[in-house]
Amino acid sequence: MSGPASSNKRRTIFRTSPSLLTPPRPLMTASSRSPSTFVPRAKRYVLLPMSTRFDDAIAAIDAANADDPFTVTYAVDGVEVTRPKELAHSELMCEWVKTLDPDADDAQLLAARAHHLRRWSYPRTEQPEGRAGYLKWRTEARKRHATLVGEILSGVGYGVDGDDTIERVQALVSKQGLGKGGLAAVDGRSPAVQVHEDSLCLVFLQTQFVPVATQLGDEKMIDVLVRTVPKMGPRGQAAALALDLDPHCASLVAAALERLGAEA
Repeated sequence: MSGPASSNKRRTIFRTSPSLLTPPRPLMTASSRSPSTFVPRAKRYVLLPMSTRFDDAIAAIDAANADDPFTVTYAVDGVEVTRPKELAHSELMCEWVKTLDPDADDAQLLAARAHHLRRWSYPRTEQPEGRAGYLKWRTEARKRHATLVGEILSGVGYGVDGDDTIERVQALVSKQGLGKGGLAAVDGRSPAVQVHEDSLCLVFLQTQFVPVATQLGDEKMIDVLVRTVPKMGPRGQAAALALDLDPHCASLVAAALERLGAEA
């Protein structure tokens, strides 16, 4: 099975239809520093003098994610750049939300930007190995993301005079109301939490498919896909199927879809 691309010879993992994808395409991931387990409070971040509280919030979230010791290298206008992993992922997430829901509001975009806010500061090793340990870690990580983004949003002026943006962002980051299956569209529009989940899955497919498959092996990766695909809504699934995967990744997706069809 092919592993992640090396720094000397990067192969394209995904070649995506321009009509469905606007963000730059990540090519590889790398890390050389040990992540910190300290989660700073919002007062650490310096807000840039921008015109609106939305812009200030985006700047503060980006500043928080800029400390990520892990990096991702991807192409922008044909030029490869290397940036902090969660910073790059949050930007891709925002682009997917806007692609899947052109009418996405501030809360949706802020939640996308903060979906894994400083995730490296609470590593998976904080909880025991195994499924139960993973679920406990994931739940705690979501709580931490929600708390930190709430502090940032409060610091730039959200949450006053009846404004419920903070609560809505925290609910999306926590994936409240998602359930185990894709949610049906209402008046032709997918619920915000479904768009959030679809975008997260698409970023995973763009940036983490090959390294995770290499780490887990084919059978476990197929299990991951079998659990992931049903969580996505119709539009998210269509966008995922439009991704042009390398042959091995495509074979894993085909195996997962075959298993899902047999279980239906």
